[in-house]
Amino acid sequence: MSNNLTIIDKDYTQWVEDLSVRYQQSQIRASVKVNTEMLKYYWELGRDIEEMHVEERWGQGVIKNLSVDLQRKNPNAKGLSRTNIYYAKKFYLLYSKYVEFVPQTAGQLEGDDKSHVSTSEIVPQAAGQLGDILFSIPWGHHRCLMDKYSNEPLKAFFYLQKTMEEGWSRDMMLNYMDSNLFEREGKALTNFTRTLPEVTSELAQELTKDPYNFAFTGIIGRYNEGKLKEALLSNISQFLLELGTGFAYVGKEFRLQIGEKEKFIDLLFYNLKLSCYVVIEVKIGEFDFQDLGQLSGYVVACNHLLRKEGRDNPTIGLLICRQKDSLLAQYALEGSNLPLGISEYDLSQLYPEKVEGTMPTIEEIESKLNEKV
Repeated sequence: MSNNLTIIDKDYTQWVEDLSVRYQQSQIRASVKVNTEMLKYYWELGRDIEEMHVEERWGQGVIKNLSVDLQRKNPNAKGLSRTNIYYAKKFYLLYSKYVEFVPQTAGQLEGDDKSHVSTSEIVPQAAGQLGDILFSIPWGHHRCLMDKYSNEPLKAFFYLQKTMEEGWSRDMMLNYMDSNLFEREGKALTNFTRTLPEVTSELAQELTKDPYNFAFTGIIGRYNEGKLKEALLSNISQFLLELGTGFAYVGKEFRLQIGEKEKFIDLLFYNLKLSCYVVIEVKIGEFDFQDLGQLSGYVVACNHLLRKEGRDNPTIGLLICRQKDSLLAQYALEGSNLPLGISEYDLSQLYPEKVEGTMPTIEEIESKLNEKV
């Protein structure tokens, strides 16, 4: 069938009428909830295309015709292009196997007076975590995810969830996708499940990565630990971004007076989500047992000298090295009752440049540190 051929079929005509009415209704509700209502409309449109087998019934050119017909019925409409309709189909296909829907009336959904609502006016409401997030993320984000993860709904949902939690812009989400955050987040070798309370250990693990992406330092030749640490701190915004939301920088070569000795922590941070100090040691070589011994000493010292009882949770230590033998690292972690983690770093991957909105403000840090005093 020609793409320009007008379709004369009562089922098709009725479907166009029905979609037009739904679109107009969504626009009315969109004055309050723009993104949610349009996403629900796209979901229903994609569902219709699949369940009605429209391309089999009316030919491959039906989507172009549908776009023209819907825009003719809704001359001021935006978002009814042929491209968007194809995305609506992909939207439904990507998540439909993972979302359960329960029928609710439009009145129930919006909290309106239900006396005027017919029981036949049923609107799908997504159930569960995926459903709650699915209709809360901008359509532009969804389109980017569909382009890259059209057959990987779990990956797509990971970035949807992070966008919801962190308030990522579209560019920020794309940057994290490019840096393979899904594959890296929470992957550090740790002993957190044994050394921290269950809720805290899960969050602490989630805040780790392996490998850490230090490509933003620009280091491409020979370097020593001092040069790497200087490069990390010269790009502190990107470093904090890579560590994750909630990390606040406390100091480099942070001095601890222990008896008659002075000791210096490579990098000291405070994590607002965990309410604890985080000691980070960076090693340019391969991990060995003695590296964790040094880190453990710093963690104990921070608990004695910096941690405030009732305000701060136990200090966490993280060793970031160029390379590690996983079995050796696991043995080392089993020998400690302190919450410790071991990760590698990578200098070669591309890294996002946009970092706005990812770091805690001074007010947030001070508020968090003083709220329990």
